[in-house]
Amino acid sequence: MADTKYLDWPFLEPHHRALALELERWARDNIHDAPHARGQETDDACIGLVRKLGTANWIRYAVGGKEWGGSAETIDTRGICLIRETLARHSGLADFAFAMQGLGSGAITLHGTEEQKRNYLPRVASGQALAAFALSEPAAGSDVGAMKCAAHRDGDGYVLNGEKTWISNGGIADFYVVFARTGEAPGARGITAFIVDAGTPGLEIAERIEVIAPHPLARLRFTHCRIPETRRVGEAGQGFKVAMRTLDIFRTSVAAAALGFARRALDEALQHAATRRMFNHTLADFQLTQAKLADMAAAIDAAALLVYRAAWLRDQGANVTKEAAMAKMVATESAQQVIDAAVQIFGGLGVVSDAPVERLYRDIRALRIYEGATEVQKLIIARELLKDVAATAKP
Repeated sequence: MADTKYLDWPFLEPHHRALALELERWARDNIHDAPHARGQETDDACIGLVRKLGTANWIRYAVGGKEWGGSAETIDTRGICLIRETLARHSGLADFAFAMQGLGSGAITLHGTEEQKRNYLPRVASGQALAAFALSEPAAGSDVGAMKCAAHRDGDGYVLNGEKTWISNGGIADFYVVFARTGEAPGARGITAFIVDAGTPGLEIAERIEVIAPHPLARLRFTHCRIPETRRVGEAGQGFKVAMRTLDIFRTSVAAAALGFARRALDEALQHAATRRMFNHTLADFQLTQAKLADMAAAIDAAALLVYRAAWLRDQGANVTKEAAMAKMVATESAQQVIDAAVQIFGGLGVVSDAPVERLYRDIRALRIYEGATEVQKLIIARELLKDVAATAKP
């Protein structure tokens, strides 16, 4: 088990410490470190993990509202971060399975009607329904304003046409929260969110996408896909705000998942360095190795401080746009460096397919891109800093 001294930091409360320790015990018995699966095996593994996490009552922490199966009335950001960090240390796919239940249903938790919450959230919390968040398009990733997928009014509903891509849980989700242009205003201000059930006529899985760290991923196509107005999430034209509020919760948790990967890499590197014999010494006896281990540990603690600061601030009700961006940028970039160092310490064994550090090397790479690439996080941080300067300069 990784070092848990950080659980005593003042950002966390006693129930957070109990949560982390309970999940660690459960994960050791129920989450098995296994080689990356592919294709149907990945789908089956992901569905199985969602069911297992739901049965054990872990997914309820990703859902808001006790009435709808959540652990509390509002989502506890620190709890989400601790769960993702712990699961990521044990299995990248387990972390993914948990995270997508929260991200995919977050818009309903935050902006859904009572009927929508009643119909979807209890099934998400129990692991009986898989959720997905469909925002990105072939030509609209970081630039949401370039979105082309559109929904137009038609009687008592909407008709949806267009494509979404890089959709996690694509092909296995029971429903998708889809963002489409409805034209109330130009750019990002004319977008609306909708719930689209799998199997809705006009929804097609156009392509399954394979990536270096396998998980269910797909391109969706909507062709005259009719959506009743009762499936609209939030107000018309307010979809960008719905998406950003959802991402604000889970962006910090991406950084926590990166922490989990980095902590596992350090654990593996320490164990290997302490036992690998070389020139009548252990690898850990060499100062170059010690320097690398020191850099890894310092990078992890620096990232953890940013992660749990952002999570704590959000749980206090603060706007954490800047802090969440800092946490995601530093944690994901640092984790990449830590894992790369672990591979180097392992030498040839570090690049053997499906060795633990090799899997981590593939697992971490996408985190520097999804839910806002590192370059976008830098723009967000700078924008927030400049906004503060402009505010203080006003007479």
